[in-house]
Amino acid sequence: MYKTTGLTHLINSTKYSLQGLRSAFQHETAFRHECFAAVILVPLAFLLGHSALQTALMIGAVLLVMAVELLNSAIEAVVDRIGTERHELSGRAKDQGSAAVFVAICIAVVIWLGVIIGG
Repeated sequence: MYKTTGLTHLINSTKYSLQGLRSAFQHETAFRHECFAAVILVPLAFLLGHSALQTALMIGAVLLVMAVELLNSAIEAVVDRIGTERHELSGRAKDQGSAAVFVAICIAVVIWLGVIIGG
């Protein structure tokens, strides 16, 4: 098997990324909720941001939550693929992935409140 480069690599990478987004949307309820929230929050960021930087921070915070959720879902899928028996390390991996999503949500809330309250 050979490694693709250049435009072929870009096309393949884009295809795999879109497959991952589609899969997450189909199989992960939390990701669907975050997508629906993004549909509301991204346009709202353009209305509430007082500068391009504030708008970018607000949108970036929403995208950060979605990216961390994708990573959390990937961790859960790998752990579940390895085995269904309860194991301390599997539980820790899933809990820490969930905690990462929680931290990303906290970051988003702080940024949004900072823009809304602090102007």
